[in-house]
Amino acid sequence: MKEYNKKNIPLAKNLRKNMTRWEKKLWYDFLRTYPVRFQRQKAIGEYIADFYCAKAKLVIELDGSGHYTSEQERKDKIRTEELKKMNLSVLRFTNLEIAENFDGVCECIDLVVKKSLPQSAALTAPSSEGAL
Repeated sequence: MKEYNKKNIPLAKNLRKNMTRWEKKLWYDFLRTYPVRFQRQKAIGEYIADFYCAKAKLVIELDGSGHYTSEQERKDKIRTEELKKMNLSVLRFTNLEIAENFDGVCECIDLVVKKSLPQSAALTAPSSEGAL
């Protein structure tokens, strides 16, 4: 498991309880039942990732309108660089992409996950013992 700042845990729990409508859509309509386990609002390092898949070493970030200021773009760039230093891949999608191209977003995530997994780790439905 990646190191994390324990002070972020209460915030992560609060963010899980108060997901945006776009986070809810991605979680409930795709990631929650995806054959490879994803976690939502996962503390990683000094950050809280919107979604995290340990098996694929993948972070998914959803960016709303607040991410388009020059200051936030700079912070997002630093965040992405820090996560990459942890050997993680980062996918960023806008809320607009979730709203208008949901199937395309899901296909992109699926492709990245499949490319990141060893060939022997076939994507199958989770067994009663848990997800991959």
